[in-house]
Amino acid sequence: MKRIAIVGGGTSGLSAAYYLEQQRRAGAEIEYAVFEQAAQLGGVLVSEVVDGCLIEAGPDSFLTEKPWALELCRELGLTDQVIGSNDNQRKTFILARGRLIEMPDGLMLMVPTRILPALLTPLFSWSTKLRMAGEWLTRPQSPAADESAAAFVARHFGDEMVDRLAGPLLAGVYGAECSDLSLRAALPRFAEMERQYGSLIRGMLAARRRMAAQAKGRPKPPLFSSLKNGMRQLVDAVQACLEPCVLHLNAEVNGLRLSDGSWEVVINRSPQRFDAVILATPAHVAGHLLAAADAALARELEAISYSSSVTVSLIYDRRDLAGHDRGFGFLVPRSERRRLLACTFVHNKFPHRAPGEQETAKRSNSVTRKSS
Repeated sequence: MKRIAIVGGGTSGLSAAYYLEQQRRAGAEIEYAVFEQAAQLGGVLVSEVVDGCLIEAGPDSFLTEKPWALELCRELGLTDQVIGSNDNQRKTFILARGRLIEMPDGLMLMVPTRILPALLTPLFSWSTKLRMAGEWLTRPQSPAADESAAAFVARHFGDEMVDRLAGPLLAGVYGAECSDLSLRAALPRFAEMERQYGSLIRGMLAARRRMAAQAKGRPKPPLFSSLKNGMRQLVDAVQACLEPCVLHLNAEVNGLRLSDGSWEVVINRSPQRFDAVILATPAHVAGHLLAAADAALARELEAISYSSSVTVSLIYDRRDLAGHDRGFGFLVPRSERRRLLACTFVHNKFPHRAPGEQETAKRSNSVTRKSS
């Protein structure tokens, strides 16, 4: 019987446990245990109801086009609980020079695919608009080395595009500086488009034609998906599939040692033996745990930079907002010198998030730190 320890009871650790459980039920000779140092499973996936409003402490949704979360929902019997975003209200604003400016129509990620809205928007200067027009003529190329997402976007559209659009968009996804993100890790599709088409505009137009052909005759799916009672539903459904005896809360893993082909896992200062270990923790935590087993790997893991963020959920009466809550929310470039990175108008993004005349907004502030 093979014994497997899963260190970390967030979404990654629970997903690993879920699929190991499927193998066990299919006849695989395995045992597993999940060790989570907190008092509850699920990591940052926490959903609460406050004054009738559904508040998400962590992510409020997942991208519909990424199939894995939807597949897991189907396996868990949650299909009837999946809801889509209100894409008829899907507008996003950028705070520029102290006022909210709507992102122009036709933008796919940060690539303009419609000429007139890109020319008429007050978001960009005329020099940037001319860069957009000239980008169409970029020839295919394959840079030998990786580069930052900021350097890549600046090569194609200029620094203003990095500041006003690429930086805020990527900060909203990764909580990190655009200049710190690897192009090939964060935007691999863009690297491939440059290799094949040269121009990102031509590459995006080709991608849009392919998507339109594939979706012909079918309704357009929503951009985001969530669950009726919040993302915590996913954690609860996975947990319900697992035997309670394999889930260990308030269990701190103090260290790992490899000897004679097996792992000694020290849990709350008490060692246990396992044949394999799955580390579902942040990289710096994994590095600390692996220090005795593989010092070189531990150093590499501990050197990975992380960013942390704080989300603040606020509840308003509709009359107090007086029409200032259009669309899904807004993004804030670093050049605006605000600590706020983004604000999501949750009641517009998803149905049934706020009752009656109340509305919710989630603000995100971020501080970058070194994982070590």
